[in-house]
Amino acid sequence: MDDTAKYLIHADITADGVVERSDVVGAIFGQTEGLLGDDLDLRDLQQSSKVGRIDVSVDSENGQSFGHVTIASSLDKVETAILAAALETIQRVGPCRASVSVASIEDVRAAKRREVVDRAKELLSSSFDDSVMTSDEILEEVRRSVRVEDITEYEGLPAGPNVVDSDAVIVVEGRADVLTLLRYGVKNGVAVEGTNVPDSVAELTQERTTTVFLDADRGGDLIRKELEQVADVDYVAVAPSGKSVEDLSRDEVMTALRNKRPFESFVEGETAAATDGSVFPAPERDPSGSDTDSSVDGEDVATDADGTVATDGASASGPAESESTASPAGSGASASTSPADAETPAVASTATEDEPSTGTDEDASDEADDDTASDGESEGDSAPETLRGHVDAVVGGERGTARLLDAAFSVVDEVPAEEAFDAVESAAETPHAVVVDGTVGQRLLDVAAQRGVDHVVAREEGEFVKKPTSVRVLTADGL
Repeated sequence: MDDTAKYLIHADITADGVVERSDVVGAIFGQTEGLLGDDLDLRDLQQSSKVGRIDVSVDSENGQSFGHVTIASSLDKVETAILAAALETIQRVGPCRASVSVASIEDVRAAKRREVVDRAKELLSSSFDDSVMTSDEILEEVRRSVRVEDITEYEGLPAGPNVVDSDAVIVVEGRADVLTLLRYGVKNGVAVEGTNVPDSVAELTQERTTTVFLDADRGGDLIRKELEQVADVDYVAVAPSGKSVEDLSRDEVMTALRNKRPFESFVEGETAAATDGSVFPAPERDPSGSDTDSSVDGEDVATDADGTVATDGASASGPAESESTASPAGSGASASTSPADAETPAVASTATEDEPSTGTDEDASDEADDDTASDGESEGDSAPETLRGHVDAVVGGERGTARLLDAAFSVVDEVPAEEAFDAVESAAETPHAVVVDGTVGQRLLDVAAQRGVDHVVAREEGEFVKKPTSVRVLTADGL
């Protein structure tokens, strides 16, 4: 049936003999041709899509044929009635006498309206009963959407629900700090409830990757010192000066966790007095001499779907990342000294002595120190002291190898580029950076994230299904 049809003409046909469908269709066209004039000629109406196809079904029995004809019409009501009446003028079908009787003219729109009404009744009776909510139900639904995860206990101490099962925990000072973490979706916090660290917390830190998140005050400093003696802590995060953890906004909490520092850097003699009188370690300085943030720019704290914040080496910030962040960014000191260090230290020394210096006395002193350190070494034996220097040596030199570097950018291991995966996986000490003269793929990137590698620099990047946020991937051209 034509989708644009407004009416359906239903007619019954009887023939004195055996006829077929093609005989009936031929009779309809042949015996109505010219009967109603050019405007209502059946062939022209079909060509202009005002009349649809003619559907015919015929059965023969006892030497007679009986059939049913259906014609779809998009003409108006009067024209459709005239066309239906014209069918009854048919007297022969093929060689047989026949008669046609119009049974009905069906309004297609009326049938559709009946279907709409019936379906609307069904929807009305079945779809609205369960959706009507009372005022109390509406209030409860809204409250449930903003309800904070209930605080639990771990060995009698306030804790988040994931402390028992998580492989990483965050140690905070008090119950209010745990509630603050829960409010922002961090569910693996546990409170020490004072400066006397409980034995249960000390034992917990031995089994888990642990970050302590403390207030920037005297109390936080005392807790840190006791944890240093009785616990095994991996990282330290500190609230902004003058604020407590319980008073922080979500952005401030996530920023503090992202900027966590390795616990080993909090040692005696490397402290700086805070404005409120507390004592906390001063920020580490990168090789260029400028203070840098320990986080990777643009990366957030990694939080699992169940609210567990990653605190191990696979998090957004890692040990000694202040150094590695400065080198790829191309700081002034690194950019100026790397080529000389990596290529011709002997020539650089000669140039420094013979040519006039346009830099400051301090720059000249630094260059002299570099020349002294490289004195006696041949050009092939000199080792780059920066990440850029290693990239120039490995990728720029087309060595076809991969270098594993520690935090001081010393060479831990050098293997063929195709063996980079095995080297990172089996390295006794987690490399700080990996430089590959080739393409870094998903497999190498995954093992780097698992081992806690901070930087991977390659000739080019491959295609990644999932790119871990804990590993900074760079190309030699983009370094």
